[in-house]
Amino acid sequence: MTAKVRPTWWLVAAFGLVAIAPEAQGQEPVDLELVLAVDTSGSVDAQEFALQIHGIAKAFRDPEVHAALPAIGSRGIAVTLVQWAGRRQQVVAVDWMVVRDERSASIFASRVATAGRWILGETAIADALAYAAQLIETNGFDAPRRTIDISGDGVTNAGTDPDVSRDAAVAAGVTINGLAIVNETPDLDLYYRDHVVGGDGAFLIIAKDYQDFAEAIRRKLIDEIRGAPMSRIPAGIDFASREHLLRE
Repeated sequence: MTAKVRPTWWLVAAFGLVAIAPEAQGQEPVDLELVLAVDTSGSVDAQEFALQIHGIAKAFRDPEVHAALPAIGSRGIAVTLVQWAGRRQQVVAVDWMVVRDERSASIFASRVATAGRWILGETAIADALAYAAQLIETNGFDAPRRTIDISGDGVTNAGTDPDVSRDAAVAAGVTINGLAIVNETPDLDLYYRDHVVGGDGAFLIIAKDYQDFAEAIRRKLIDEIRGAPMSRIPAGIDFASREHLLRE
C-alpha cells in the first residue's frame, strides 16, 4: 500500500504550493475517499436543506448505488458528510464511515437523514474546499481516488474566490466534482465550471431546482463510485458551450 502524502495546508492557502510531509503509516486501504459537502448557507431554506439531506439518504438506499459498490472491489468507499456556509463555518455532520454493501450504505443513509442542520451563514466555497481537502488528508484512509463532491445554489460571497483552494486540492491529487442547483442563479453551472470543479476525471451535474436534487445526487454518486462518469472535463480544453462540460 502506498501511503498518501500530506500537504502543509497553510502553505497551500497562502502560496498555492504543496509541501510534502513524511508518509503516514497504518492507513486503512479503501477504493475511494469521498467528502459530500452540502451547502447550508442562508440562501438554503429549511425545505431546501431537507430536500438535500433526504436526497443524499435516498441515494445511499438506492439499489443501483448498491450494485455499483461491488464493482470497485471489497475495500469499499470511505465517505463523510460535511455542512458548509461562510468563513470558518464548516462541520462534519456525519463522520467517516466505510461503505461496502447494502447494509453499510443503509446505515450511512440513516446517519445522514438524522444529522440535522448545524450551520446557517454566508457562502464561502474556498473555505469549504480547503476544509474538505484537509479532511481527506487526515482521515486515516488510503485510496487511489480521492474526491470532494460539493453541492450549492450560489456563488461565493464571503472570503476569497475558490480557485486557489481548488488548485491546491487538485495539486494534492484530489478531484472536485460539482452539483450546481440553478434555481436562483441560472448561470451557476458556468461559475462552478470556471472556479470550483477540477482534477482528474472531474465532472459537474446541474439540478434545475431542489426537487431535482435527489435524482442528480443519485446519478452523481453512481458515477463517483464507478469512477467512470458519462461526462468529464478533458485537460486543456477551452469550453465554448455548456454541452462540452455539463449534462442535464
